Parts: sequence; C-alpha cells; structure tokens
Amino acid sequence: MKIKLPPFVKVLLKLAVTVAALWYVFSRLDLQEVLGTIAQSKFLYLSGALILFVLSKMISSLRLNKFLASTGMLISERTNMKLYLLGMYYNLFLPGGIGGDGYKIYLLNRKYEVSTRKIFWAVMMDRIIGVVALFCMAVVLSCFVPGMGKYVWYLILLIPLAISLSYIAFRRFFPYLLRVFRISNLLSLAVQLLQLLSALLILLSLKVPGSLEGYLFVFLISSMVAVLPLTIGGIGSREFTFMLGAQWLGLDLNLSIALSLLFYLITAFTSFWGIIYSMGTGLKLEE
Repeated sequence: MKIKLPPFVKVLLKLAVTVAALWYVFSRLDLQEVLGTIAQSKFLYLSGALILFVLSKMISSLRLNKFLASTGMLISERTNMKLYLLGMYYNLFLPGGIGGDGYKIYLLNRKYEVSTRKIFWAVMMDRIIGVVALFCMAVVLSCFVPGMGKYVWYLILLIPLAISLSYIAFRRFFPYLLRVFRISNLLSLAVQLLQLLSALLILLSLKVPGSLEGYLFVFLISSMVAVLPLTIGGIGSREFTFMLGAQWLGLDLNLSIALSLLFYLITAFTSFWGIIYSMGTGLKLEE
C-alpha cells in the first residue's frame, strides 16, 4: 500500500531535515570565523561570480525551452525566462507541496494542449540532463584532486557510461525529446562550467590558500546532492556535503562552508527577482 503524505507534512519533514543538517554542520565549525571570512571577501570577485551565475541561468532557461518546444509548446525566450525565474523563486522561497517545477507544469498545462505527463517529463529530463553534465565534470575534475589518482581510470569510464545510459533512456522512453539530446548536453556543460567558474571566483574572493581543485570538486558533488528534494531550497544538504567533503579531502572546513553559503546567497539573490512575476495576476504565458 502506497502512503501519500499531505503537502504540509512533506514541508515539515523538509524543514526538519534542513534544520538538523544545518545544526549538525554549524555545531562543528567556528561560525564566527566563517562570518568573518565572508565579511572580508572581495566584492569585485563576488560581482563576477554573480554575473556568471546569472548567465548560467539564462542558458538553463534556453535549454528548458528546447525541451518544451519538443513537446509542441512554442514559447518566446523572454516569456520562458520569466517562467524560469518564477520557478526559481518558488523553489527557493515557497517550498510547498507544488514547488517551482510543479507550478511551471501547471501554468504550461493550462495554456497549451499538451498532456501533463509530457510536460512533466520535459521538465524532469531538463533537470536530469543537467545532473549528468555535473557528474561528468566532477569525474574530470577528480583527476586533478590529490588522493584520487588510483581511481582516475575507473572514474573516466563512467563518463561514456552515464551519457550512453541517458541516451538510451531518451530513445526508449522519450523519443519526442531525442532531437534535443545533443544540444541539451552541450548547453548543460556550458551551464555547469559557468557555475564552476562562479565558484572559482568565490574562492578567489575568500583568498583560499593552496590548491582549489578539492573545493571545486566538492562543490560539484554538493550541486548534485542539492538537486535532491531533501531540504528547503537545497540549504543544509549542500553544507552537509561540503562538511563531509572537507573531512575526506582535508580541506579547510570554515572556508568550505563560506563557499557554500556565498553561493547560496548568490542563488537566493537571483531567485528573489522571480517575485515580480508572482504578484498581481501572475505570469501570463505568451507565444
């Protein structure tokens, strides 16, 4: 028998996991030092990190529109960007039962004569293809992380395996999305590269000493974990992953959490502007 939890119970569970994860992380570091490090970060580098993150989201929006077009929904890039930003806002600030993706699906289904199932899988495959790109980049970066050398060749083999499995999934279950498989992968790589460069600028703003590869590798892993609907807006799960990664690779825990928090603040600042399209009569979809 399948148990279906009410939306408010799911929110409470997410809130509990978020609070527990944050408490666990912050109880094991010097919060005063973390905040002091963030306060001393260089604004110029952070501005660059913000610009790169915004560019990555613009490309993400373009990728989503490719998937939507494959289902027969022709939306202008401008309208789609508004829809994407609204989804970011709902995902981060209003983590209820429906969420940002659910609200996008609802709006699109109301406007276009396309089945909810098709729209749902277009939105989900857009997310999944992004995770595949994250995984491939993490594997490549692991080659440069001290201590990972003996696993390199095994890890490299996972790249063609991941791409092949995703291609088979597209071909077998979503043939109507297959024509955007190649371009969506290329766009995903561009998105993740821009976000990786954004994280690099944050590290430079924090004046992190020594090698940065370990921090960037954990950043990519934490980005994959943050996609999972375990916490509210990904906060908590990313910090918990950074804590484990810092312990595993011998990274500075305070600097790792500072990177995580600054990236979250950049995400939150960008997502907040979606509130504009949630006011009044809400976002109107135009072709």
